[in-house]
Amino acid sequence: MKMFVIGAGMSGQAAAKLATDLGYDVTGYDRDSRTAHYMRSSGYVWADTWERSLISDVDLVVTSPGVPPSAPSIVDTLDAGLTLWSELEFAARHVTAPIAAVTGTNGKTSTVSAASMMLEASGIRVCAAGNIGTALSEVALGSWDAIVVEASSFQLQFTEAFHPSGAAILNVARDHLDWHGSDKAYAAAKARITANQRESDLLVYGADDAGAAGVAAASCATLLAVSGRRIPENGAGVSAKKLRLGYSIFTAPDLSADFLEDLVAAAAIARHMGATEEGIRIGLESFQPGAHRRATVGSWDGVSWVNDSKATNPHAALSAASAYSSVVLLAGGKSKGIDLTPMGSMNTVRRVVAMGESTEEIAEVFGRETVIQVSSMDEAVQLADEIARPGDTILLAPGCASFDMFASYGDRGEAFTEAVLARKCGFHGQ
Repeated sequence: MKMFVIGAGMSGQAAAKLATDLGYDVTGYDRDSRTAHYMRSSGYVWADTWERSLISDVDLVVTSPGVPPSAPSIVDTLDAGLTLWSELEFAARHVTAPIAAVTGTNGKTSTVSAASMMLEASGIRVCAAGNIGTALSEVALGSWDAIVVEASSFQLQFTEAFHPSGAAILNVARDHLDWHGSDKAYAAAKARITANQRESDLLVYGADDAGAAGVAAASCATLLAVSGRRIPENGAGVSAKKLRLGYSIFTAPDLSADFLEDLVAAAAIARHMGATEEGIRIGLESFQPGAHRRATVGSWDGVSWVNDSKATNPHAALSAASAYSSVVLLAGGKSKGIDLTPMGSMNTVRRVVAMGESTEEIAEVFGRETVIQVSSMDEAVQLADEIARPGDTILLAPGCASFDMFASYGDRGEAFTEAVLARKCGFHGQ
């Protein structure tokens, strides 16, 4: 079997190694010459210039999630009528353990992390994989009782037989239009998570999100609505600081409604995969939001500084801003083709400091009298500090991707944290 891999990042490398271990003849392509050189130094035939002839005699093409459908390599593969799978699809075909999968515009990582903790606390050999940081191909041949997968729309689009026993679709908001081309195509990619589910499988969905509810309505799986704000009818949720899942009642952690919804979804998925009530309780008590997710940097003179650099789309930024009563918002970046207008409905935001490619659009959305435009993170922190007043939260929730100014949302969040600490404490990171 001859397999061709498009892309040689984490997923591509893991897919190539898994295929090699399975006896495939593996070749590939990555437009980054340094990455291609690394693959060649590892013993693979790997091109860094695309030519259609590269796939002239292959049986299967596996693509990495960072390669858009508009890329010539993808277009030529489809035009040639070749079988094209995502790394997720390829790896899942070689997994023997039951799979749970989580998707959504926001909240995926929190849900996967929490569900994995609940299963582990129940004595179940579990692995978290996928978009969370470990490629499924890397762990596909391991001895697991369950695998919980964070599945992005990129990974789901080119699936065919992917069949999670338990799945969750948390929300579907406008995102990645530069990659998918339309809202309809983006939602269709997300819906692939339940395409092969049956009645014996479980699909958890966000009860307060129309996009998630729409996907669930077309599913053949057993449905469970979840909410962090209420108890949906015949569903699971939070009320009066209690998390209710069927007949089980747990103390809800002191977190925002969005994180609580993630935890309800995690508990439902974990229980479906075999978690005990005690394991779920331990997971709820142990959960901490990940880095750059509404992380408090500190408070000075009655003003709190919060790093939510992970809010890379308007839906996430709007959710973050609504958690605070008076906000000085640091926003902007690369909009990915998304309309930023929904951010204008943030009724807790009184001033905005905008940076990056989308500063003009941010100014139009919020009104120019509300927005200050800057050219660096240091300048943004300085001006936010100058205009803040006691009771404010200075919130980094950009609503955009980071790639115009930073290497990643993590890099952006670290730059914010370092700038804040340098200004408020005189601390300068290395």
